[in-house]
Amino acid sequence: MYIDELDGLNTKRICHHCIGETYLSQDIKDTGVQASCDYCHQTENTWPLEQLAERIETAFENHYIRTSDQPDSWQERLQNDRESSYQWYREGEPVVEAFQDAALIDEAIATDVHTILDDKHGSHDPSDSFYETEFSAESHYELKPQSDTAWQEAWRSFERSIQHEARFFSRHASDHLSRIFSKIDTLRCHSDHPVVADAGPQTNIGYLYRARVFQSEKQLLKALEHAEKQLGPPPYYLATAGRMNAQGISVFYGSTSETAAISEVRPPVGSLVAVAKFHITHPLRLLDLTALEHVYAEGSIFDSTFKDKLERVAFLKSLGKRISRAVMPDDQAFDYLATQVVADFLAAGNYPALDGIIFESAQVSDGRNIVLFHKASKVALIQFPTGSQVHASPGYETEDGFEYDYSVHAELPQAPLSGPQPSIDNWDGFQSLEAAISQSVDPRNETLRIDPESIMVHHVNSVKFECLSLKVKHYLTELTEPPEEGL
Repeated sequence: MYIDELDGLNTKRICHHCIGETYLSQDIKDTGVQASCDYCHQTENTWPLEQLAERIETAFENHYIRTSDQPDSWQERLQNDRESSYQWYREGEPVVEAFQDAALIDEAIATDVHTILDDKHGSHDPSDSFYETEFSAESHYELKPQSDTAWQEAWRSFERSIQHEARFFSRHASDHLSRIFSKIDTLRCHSDHPVVADAGPQTNIGYLYRARVFQSEKQLLKALEHAEKQLGPPPYYLATAGRMNAQGISVFYGSTSETAAISEVRPPVGSLVAVAKFHITHPLRLLDLTALEHVYAEGSIFDSTFKDKLERVAFLKSLGKRISRAVMPDDQAFDYLATQVVADFLAAGNYPALDGIIFESAQVSDGRNIVLFHKASKVALIQFPTGSQVHASPGYETEDGFEYDYSVHAELPQAPLSGPQPSIDNWDGFQSLEAAISQSVDPRNETLRIDPESIMVHHVNSVKFECLSLKVKHYLTELTEPPEEGL
């Protein structure tokens, strides 16, 4: 094309009414200059066509890929197979049609834009005319899948930094987690499943199961006497490091099913497992990592920030499985550091504020695991009058042998003979000394209440494993040359 003809194309004006793509049309309306549109001849806010071509060029560089103009080796073999009816067609849309569909513009506008970009990227050397260049007339384009390579590398850098550089005060880690989780509650899922789920009264997550494994019956019976404490989260001085907590930080690990709760404590054969249901009594907000597989980003390819949003979403789709993957006991000290930092950040440093995390069980497919952060894991104490005595029993002897029948007996002091008569369920004016001290030193709101009637004891008689079994093969081969001496 002659230079003066190309200059004429570049300076043509196009108005926002001639662009159907909402974001791009609004951008022209907001930033354009009033002039007569060369396509609809109305006087509106307009851009020079060269500016529109640049925006389409950038969008295609970020979100589209030029498809191959030749079949690959597999397609070529199929095409040459006499018994096959396969015919190869180039994937994607012809470039002008791709422009039309992306910007929602008429063919005449798309053709003019293509002429500008073809001239910009095309070679002016006649000997190069055989090779297809970007935006050649024969080129085809299709949307490319967004890569999360940069986010994955950033995550690996984050893991290295807290493992080997700065564990407790890392600006790098804080900045990285802010990029990942900021405004995460605004993300949408294809399944309409919320990324941040509500838990508590009148929600789908009204209670959790929690299990504890015991090596002896004596330990179990002692725990049943004060189940709300012994089956709930441990005090800080007994809290060991876990997937979502550092040592000394007490959190509540629970599951949405009894089976998952038992599996998560990995009980050995011969052990006893007590499981209880804990009602969530206060509204909580939980980040659901299982919903991240279905998130998507809304926006326009003509928005310069949309590419990063898509790459973030691509990374988030894999984050749930990364955080909940099975970790071998020997690797837990290092591999749990990243998830512990994530939990701390979400509990205290992120907006929106969150109370816990929902994640897949690494042990079973039945049910999901939920960790409630320290601030949301206080269990209400069962309060008996001062002087009460509580003891648990495993069962009783019969003529046929021992009959297991677990029970808890509370012996209450005699109520006063005069004045209001308190009931067992509501002892007005009575509270154990331990409950009073606990309330004074622990100002957290009570968010959990054990259901004593739900407590079950499981005798672990056997454990079932689900394995992928692979045979080890052995081969004998002859050396073609004798081994070097000394090797």
